[in-house]
Amino acid sequence: MDFAPSAKAQEACENMWDFMRTHVFPAEPVWHAHLREHGEHTHPPVMEDLKHEARRRGLWNLFLPQHSGLTNADYASVAEISGWSPVIAPEAINCQAPDTGNMETLELFATDEQRKQWLEPLLAGEIRSAFAMTEPEVASSDATNITTLITRDGDDYVINGRKWFITGVADERCQILIVMGKTDPDAETHRQQSMVLVPRDAPGLEIQRHLPIFGYQDQHGHSEIVFRDVRVPAGNLLAEEGDGFRISQARLGPGRIHHAMRAIGMAERALALMVERARSRVAFGQPLSDYANVQDHIAQSRIEIDQARLHVLDAAWKIDTYGIKNARSEVSAIKVSAPAMATAVIDRAIEVFGGAGVSDDTPLAYFYAWARVLRIVDGPDAVHRRTVARLEMRKTPPYVG
Repeated sequence: MDFAPSAKAQEACENMWDFMRTHVFPAEPVWHAHLREHGEHTHPPVMEDLKHEARRRGLWNLFLPQHSGLTNADYASVAEISGWSPVIAPEAINCQAPDTGNMETLELFATDEQRKQWLEPLLAGEIRSAFAMTEPEVASSDATNITTLITRDGDDYVINGRKWFITGVADERCQILIVMGKTDPDAETHRQQSMVLVPRDAPGLEIQRHLPIFGYQDQHGHSEIVFRDVRVPAGNLLAEEGDGFRISQARLGPGRIHHAMRAIGMAERALALMVERARSRVAFGQPLSDYANVQDHIAQSRIEIDQARLHVLDAAWKIDTYGIKNARSEVSAIKVSAPAMATAVIDRAIEVFGGAGVSDDTPLAYFYAWARVLRIVDGPDAVHRRTVARLEMRKTPPYVG
């Protein structure tokens, strides 16, 4: 097991850092100024400038090994760098959720016609997409609970149900939704669900509201949607009827690596801000950095970040080496450990900043909100701990006594 980056990964990381310093960080105030002036769900034109530069540099679709030539472990380091500016940088290199998971899904399960219509423009960064699984009336951490119905009617499927916290729908460029629902409620538990492709402008699809996270409205939005007799051609089905649960499991593995590494990037930026604040701020006659409790915050943050990074790289290496099915415990474990670490580090940084840390004068308040949300999205901590525990209890230890 060698975590030294490959030559290709090292080159991508150096390129990414240069892109961040020369283009992404300077774009942050421009991005936020546009949203303040034109509305929080509008599309800042600076993003198209960033995407053009990223493509020129070859920083494009790096999360897909078949397109980038990077392994999951290689890409993990790039994802961490993008986490230093988690709102802007991932989209600038076309590696933003939920599009990454949707592109992976279409790569694996789409027909040639579906790939041409939806995957190709997603890979080109011309459109955005959404993944509609979570529902307000059931515990959606158990995907078998979903109640949305997908009913065959001649050459069409008809969809009825309600979804919420569906990321991406508020963005004016979102054109397609992958919708999970039940095609056969009487089938075996894990064969009841299917996935269909639903255009955003399909008649009967109503976007009821855009939900905030801790008071923040993201540019791409997290929305509540109602499907009332939404009709799509039967050719919009992904794979076969009853494959929905299988598709959902295949979709989530690599994406959890991306989320975890971006969380580490946020934590690294929070630590850098904490150190700078501690050096420059004077209280009771001496810099904050002279106080033992502040030094403890800095040291503990460094220890926890490095532990989390090794944990995630180990999971990425196991996916590359043994496949996602043989890395289930590791993937669930990092989904718990990385966001929890980021939340703790960002909280320490906020403490060192005081009131400024909970304002919008630094990125810390938003980082904290999003790090906490990461402990829920793609399965809450409790579900992932349950997975780790179940897999641990199946093992036969070398010795007990």
